[in-house]
Amino acid sequence: MHKEAVKFLKTPLTINWSLSYTCNFSCGHCYSRGSNDKEITTKEVKSVIDKISAAKVPFINFGGGEPLLINDLMEITSYAVQKGLRVSMNSNGYLLDEKMAHEIKRAGFTSVGISIDSSRAAVHDKFRNMEGSFKRAVTALENLHKAGVKSTMSSVISKINYKDFQALAKLAKKRHVSQLFLHNFKCTGKGFLNRDEFDLSPGEWRDFYKEALVYKDSNSDIGISFDDPVMALIDGFDRDALVKGSTCGKVSLHVRPNGGITPCGFIDIIIGNILSDDLKDVWNNSEVLNKMRNKTPQGKCKSCSSYEECVGGCTARALSLTGDINNPDPHCWI
Repeated sequence: MHKEAVKFLKTPLTINWSLSYTCNFSCGHCYSRGSNDKEITTKEVKSVIDKISAAKVPFINFGGGEPLLINDLMEITSYAVQKGLRVSMNSNGYLLDEKMAHEIKRAGFTSVGISIDSSRAAVHDKFRNMEGSFKRAVTALENLHKAGVKSTMSSVISKINYKDFQALAKLAKKRHVSQLFLHNFKCTGKGFLNRDEFDLSPGEWRDFYKEALVYKDSNSDIGISFDDPVMALIDGFDRDALVKGSTCGKVSLHVRPNGGITPCGFIDIIIGNILSDDLKDVWNNSEVLNKMRNKTPQGKCKSCSSYEECVGGCTARALSLTGDINNPDPHCWI
């Protein structure tokens, strides 16, 4: 029997924190390129960690930007671990040599995710606009394994890889990866500008998910995860989720480099500041979050029998492409 999903958790499960938007890559789908936040100090970061710990949030995930460009990242992580938090990060892997892998181990990271978007080096390098990035990313996974650090692999599904995702899974298995995350294309930031080049049609998304679910069920030796609420439209899909619809603002929050709080990294609406505002107050009383948790179905969603399961699909994508969080997810194939 499945657990009954709730509208939102009592406290965020994860704070996805972009300590910096500085990056050594210039990916064509990046959500944060062009943002110029003034970064808060290491002392302020530690005070925020105190707040997060006091609010009983169990997980912090560092993104960005490229976290490994942050000089005090290991000091910050060690402090968070001492406060009882479980810390992970997402990295492009370019700077993760053997020395860095051991520093990551000593700092106490629970896991590190490496972004690899194609099993073919030339395709990955072109997508990430960085020659040699595939080789460095694969080497990063090996370095993490040797250092005894749990690794995951993140792949943004797009036109470059949706017919070749099984090769990504095979690569993940070969490189000792515990979990493969197949992320849906979000159409925000540079992803919005380049959506015609990279995004799939609704029918292509449907066919990809159906094939990927079959593959997942027949390959129990690696965990495969998805983050797209429109998958609830597929018959037989396991709907045993913490919440229904988008998880942003219901399971997690995003923090920008200047401390600004947003529902997720792909929704650029400031709902508070982690330095000056009470985290629990923002979580429980934000008008924006309340609207996201209680969406009003529009268009075809009004008469859709699956609306209670997908709740309109990805809120970030609907907002980016239609200007209204209540509109149907443009990826919906119904």
